[in-house]
Amino acid sequence: MLTLSVRCQRVSCQLLASSSTSPLVQTRSYATQPKKGQIVKQASQGFKGKKNTSSGQMEHAKKDKKMMAFQPLPVSQLPHPLFESDRPDTLALQSFHPEMLTRVAESQALKFPHNENDPFRIFGLPRNILVEFRLLSKPCSVIRSVTIDAINKLDAASDKNSKESRVVLTGPQGCGKSYLLLQALQYCNARDWLVLYIPRATNLVNSTTAHTYDMRTRTYSQPIFAYQTLQRFLKVNALRLEQLRTQTEIEIERRPPVPPGTPLVELINIGLKDQGHAPTVLGAVLEEIGKQTIFPVLLAVDDFQALYCKSHYRDQHFSAIKSYHLSMPRLLLEYASGQKSFARGAVFGALSMGNTTFPLPLELREALSLEHDRPCGPYVKRQPELVEYAHGLERLAVPGSLSVPEAASVFEVWMKDRAVPSKPNDELFLTKYSEASGNARAFVWKGLLSSMSA
Repeated sequence: MLTLSVRCQRVSCQLLASSSTSPLVQTRSYATQPKKGQIVKQASQGFKGKKNTSSGQMEHAKKDKKMMAFQPLPVSQLPHPLFESDRPDTLALQSFHPEMLTRVAESQALKFPHNENDPFRIFGLPRNILVEFRLLSKPCSVIRSVTIDAINKLDAASDKNSKESRVVLTGPQGCGKSYLLLQALQYCNARDWLVLYIPRATNLVNSTTAHTYDMRTRTYSQPIFAYQTLQRFLKVNALRLEQLRTQTEIEIERRPPVPPGTPLVELINIGLKDQGHAPTVLGAVLEEIGKQTIFPVLLAVDDFQALYCKSHYRDQHFSAIKSYHLSMPRLLLEYASGQKSFARGAVFGALSMGNTTFPLPLELREALSLEHDRPCGPYVKRQPELVEYAHGLERLAVPGSLSVPEAASVFEVWMKDRAVPSKPNDELFLTKYSEASGNARAFVWKGLLSSMSA
């Protein structure tokens, strides 16, 4: 018995020795207890990718975040005298006045007036112009030769029916069509016109505001946008509208009709008190100001091609709603096509060639005699309604590049506002002008302002 127990002990020792060297046997290890006051860093959990990122990449990412956080402030946000000590030049420009807009003022920069009821402050601005005005210390623009051409058309239209003055500004992307439309708007407002400005017509068809079906007109009304348009139209033209009265009786649903001789401001207030009446009131107001001959009327629409594109609105069956079945685009299209008109005035529109969501449709391109951007033939379907709405439009081509004197004025404006950190010289100007091929937007954003982030 004693020898057997000794043998068992020897066999068990050999088995333990072999098990400790075998790779198939797992052993349990216990973590050491942390000392008092020691902080234990736990491993992060979750799917965060690999952790073998080099330290150089981490430092580069941190630098990128810092560069994104610290960007140079525009001059308009540096009013303290400390920042003005080494700035001998200031942006001293003459004001935008109708009497100055002659051929003598070509290639000259003028600042827009600073009033509370300026049209571009109330109606708004296109996005690219809004950003530039925030960077500049004063909102301004350069008078070009095409500006004088547009103003001459407006002067001729002041005594004509708007059917004879339906102009669309065309040209390549970034050539300055929106600026030209804004100059025409400011000119008409200074010449005592009634002005209505739609700076972003894409908001009428991109399904950003509410719409309801109107059984009376069999269209989809947009009460919120009509309400905002009435509010802005009244604020900009308040002094002129106070002199006008309705000429006919106006029927408004669920309320007594408005008798003739009612002040036009009271009619607008009906739509401002109830958003449901705003689309009807807006249409009635435009018809009333179209009959009067005291003040000329300017209807200016930027992103004009969006009125002819497919809308993003959907009906109850989730089918796309045509743009001319929406109340606001339909109202503007009726005046653009000449179906409705102003006794004195004009309709001006500006195309946005860089908008890929709402590109220039075929019907409008053919009406303006523009080159096709894709293969097209007689078998391509055209919508008869859009062809009718685009009939009779006149094209005013904006040059694709700035002239050297015009570009020099733009260069001087941004230099005086210290948009470019380097010293101005002829070599820098010609370099940026050549890089942009004379294009106005590229000359400013890819030429002058790009040196700020470099």
